[in-house]
Amino acid sequence: MNLHQMFIKERWLKVKTLAILPCGKRKIWDKYPYHGSAKVKDVYIGNLHRLTRGYAEQFATDWVILSAKHGFRSRNEIIKENYDLTFGMKNDGIISNEALKKQIKEKQLDQYDKWIVLTGQKHLNVLRQIVDLKKLNTPLLGTRGIGDMQKRLKCAIDNKRPLPNQYLEK
Repeated sequence: MNLHQMFIKERWLKVKTLAILPCGKRKIWDKYPYHGSAKVKDVYIGNLHRLTRGYAEQFATDWVILSAKHGFRSRNEIIKENYDLTFGMKNDGIISNEALKKQIKEKQLDQYDKWIVLTGQKHLNVLRQIVDLKKLNTPLLGTRGIGDMQKRLKCAIDNKRPLPNQYLEK
């Protein structure tokens, strides 16, 4: 069975997939400094976000952003202001693993059968600590940086074919 057939089978079987997108450095306030609060779907404006979101909308049931400040945020949640935090920084403003686990329960993210992780290594390192690894499909694992990630995502979107599944081992 090829990848396209597997994707069709998963959709037919109603496998619920959640795409985990990285936050991004470029946000709406970089372009419009006086913009007030905004929905998550409007906050992140960089190329990587555009491509990960396009991929998620084509190949997943739903998507959320994983932000070092706010944790898991769905498309219609509000972010009040600009911020510049990333996982791996030494900063008290970074959300804790305990808070992320609590969000997973509260937002019922654990109800998804599979998570498609469209992030880099820093986000993945956090997810490894808080989620059952068997749920994590990491199709961008092994890429050589953001440029390579963007190229693979664009190719998958343009060809309407999902990236190969890669599941983590302990």
